[in-house]
Amino acid sequence: MHGHNHDSSHGHSHAHAHGHAPQNFQSAFAIAVGLNIALVAAQVVYGVIANSVALLADAGHNLSDVFGLLLAWGAATAAKKRPTERFTYGYRSTSILAALANAIILLIAVGAIALEAARRFFYPEPVAAGGVMIASAIGIVINGGTALLFMRGRHGDINIRGAYLHLAADAGVSVGVLLAAFLIWQTGWMWVDPLVSLAIAGVIVAGTWGLLRDSVNMALQAVPPGIDPVAVRRHLEALPGVACIHDLHIWAMSTTETALTCHLVMPEGHPGDAFIARAGHDLHEEFGIEHVTLQIERGDAESCALAPDNVV
Repeated sequence: MHGHNHDSSHGHSHAHAHGHAPQNFQSAFAIAVGLNIALVAAQVVYGVIANSVALLADAGHNLSDVFGLLLAWGAATAAKKRPTERFTYGYRSTSILAALANAIILLIAVGAIALEAARRFFYPEPVAAGGVMIASAIGIVINGGTALLFMRGRHGDINIRGAYLHLAADAGVSVGVLLAAFLIWQTGWMWVDPLVSLAIAGVIVAGTWGLLRDSVNMALQAVPPGIDPVAVRRHLEALPGVACIHDLHIWAMSTTETALTCHLVMPEGHPGDAFIARAGHDLHEEFGIEHVTLQIERGDAESCALAPDNVV
């Protein structure tokens, strides 16, 4: 925690509380990408041989996950780079862009899967159920195993959460494809294949919607999910010596770090570095806000141009 004071008419103060660094998932990304590339290749071969749109749909979904994993991996790596004079926050926000791109890629894949499934309803084609079941079983093992690599980081980082959800959903989808192939093998009902494809599309949309919503909100610098802005406001207003506050902003610097700026009106003047340090520490402990900047104003000079809440 660092406190910096600047002598000016309003008395600007900054406190920075740095949380724990994001966990290192470099090896997890490498393993997941390698295994999923192998899985996509196997599913494409079996899907073409077996003439299964459900298996090819699953392969397309897994391929989109490979791109998504590469995006998430690249963003996680870029986020560790040091700030520069132009990129003063470093490249932390690349993790937000990666999560957003990941969600968009998945939704595009959904459209392709749904179109092909609809075509198969009108023009059903025979499916070699045995090959589909073998490829699906491989998918369950690989996707289930790689999803476990990201399980511990899914709650604190939507970039990691995106990777985990996609892999976990893939394991579930592979279970559905296997069951569909078994039904075709037992009954000869070809319509089961496109029906399962549409179910796959539904699973992808359900798993992606929250990721899309959160990543769009973060890209628009909304208050991150899990932080109550009303509670933060009340906390700051209750600080000793604070008459009122204004120009409160809370936004995501990355998928794991949150920033806050606020003007505190304190008629008695600047309370000292210890007050700033304590305020930053408490905001970190209670709300998970790592980067805090507070500006102190006495309120007895010309009114602050940013005082109304609707002014940015």
